[in-house]
Amino acid sequence: MHAGFYVLLTASAARYATYHGADPAVLALTAALGLAYPAGVRWTRALPGVLAVWLVLVWVAPSFGWCAIPLFFQCLRQLQPRVALPIAGVLTAGVVLAQIRLATTFDLSLVLGPVGVAVLTAAVFFDRARLLREAGALQERQRVAREIHDTLAQGFSSINLLLELGDHDRAAAVARENLWEARRFVRDLAPIRGTLADALHRLCPHVEVDGEPYPLSVQTEVALLRVAQGAVANAAEHAHAGRVAITLSYLGDAVTLDVVDDGRGFDPAAVVPVEGRGYGLASIRGRITELGGTVSVESAPGEGTAVAVTVPTP
Repeated sequence: MHAGFYVLLTASAARYATYHGADPAVLALTAALGLAYPAGVRWTRALPGVLAVWLVLVWVAPSFGWCAIPLFFQCLRQLQPRVALPIAGVLTAGVVLAQIRLATTFDLSLVLGPVGVAVLTAAVFFDRARLLREAGALQERQRVAREIHDTLAQGFSSINLLLELGDHDRAAAVARENLWEARRFVRDLAPIRGTLADALHRLCPHVEVDGEPYPLSVQTEVALLRVAQGAVANAAEHAHAGRVAITLSYLGDAVTLDVVDDGRGFDPAAVVPVEGRGYGLASIRGRITELGGTVSVESAPGEGTAVAVTVPTP
């Protein structure tokens, strides 16, 4: 979509130059729009400026209306539908009025064409969002099924075997482990309330946000929150940490999450799942790998632990 924007912008400028000459003002606005577009993609506050420059170009040369589709997508991606759809209506009206202003005779296609393109763009976007939600739900079901099989199911099998052998004390211990795992599942499946930063603040008092926040996909936000929940739980239960700090950083093409504790630390290479435990790091890596991200765990006995996660953003 981003590449298509620049192709259409170049085509629009070339068409204008062919029919009207190389107007320095128009070329300067075209260059400004091309340079500002990445900022509009990353930061919602920059999007109105990008749209304003584009509307000026459309008023001068309606062929710049070709760039409407990727810009509509950005509005729908970054804004709530109740805000994005009226803005898309205003942009569509701008294209229609610009075409009517320069047309020698009125043609109904001057109105229906842009309206049809706007409607199709919105339909494609919302259908894509639906497919992504369905795919995310399927991945989450597969993840939960995998974790239940690897932890609770094995735990219940162990309890059954220990009871048959008459070892009630060990059976009770495994039952307590399974209860902890069940509570973790309930916590992990809870939805995010508010922003990701708000959810992290509820999880840990020491949270720092670097960079200008920009919209993330639901899958990315949920994955980052679950990673933070798992890392904080490990710090409290296993590392007996006195302080945990979380840093959420918004970079140009990625978002990073760092969870650092001052606990007793461990040797990451020596972690082996035993009796339903030790699956936390594997779960974190599985979540982030599905998003195309990376996970780094730095720790040593007596030196605390740092979990660093990086997820690319479109």
